[in-house]
Amino acid sequence: MNKTLIIVLTLVLIISCGREKQNHSNFDSSKMMIRLSEIEIEPEYLEEYLSVLKEESKASVELESGVISIYPMYQKENSNQIRILEIYADIKAYLAHLETPHFKHYKTTTLKMVKSLKLIDMSAIDEETMPLIFKKI
Repeated sequence: MNKTLIIVLTLVLIISCGREKQNHSNFDSSKMMIRLSEIEIEPEYLEEYLSVLKEESKASVELESGVISIYPMYQKENSNQIRILEIYADIKAYLAHLETPHFKHYKTTTLKMVKSLKLIDMSAIDEETMPLIFKKI
């Protein structure tokens, strides 16, 4: 993983979880579900895909209390390479997310646009310090 991606992911964690920590005093970072989605989009669908993705990520963060982050980004050198940092309060929040109308719309609408998809489950390295970092925002 290159340095830029590590920095971006760290900043996203700080921003995303900081808001969640402020809203939920009983938040337990050890129960979080963290995932990186690596997606390659067919070039002819890129603009349409980005539009649908923006709607879905916004709705997820605004409407779902268990969604801490749906942070989409693309590689500067290859905009068809999308990465999404997904952070959920716990597995129940993730499973609930999969059943929402906005996620189902995203999934069915973009199915033909996705050339490849890889879901990588991650674990936080320092769960104890993470909440302290988020307070700095």
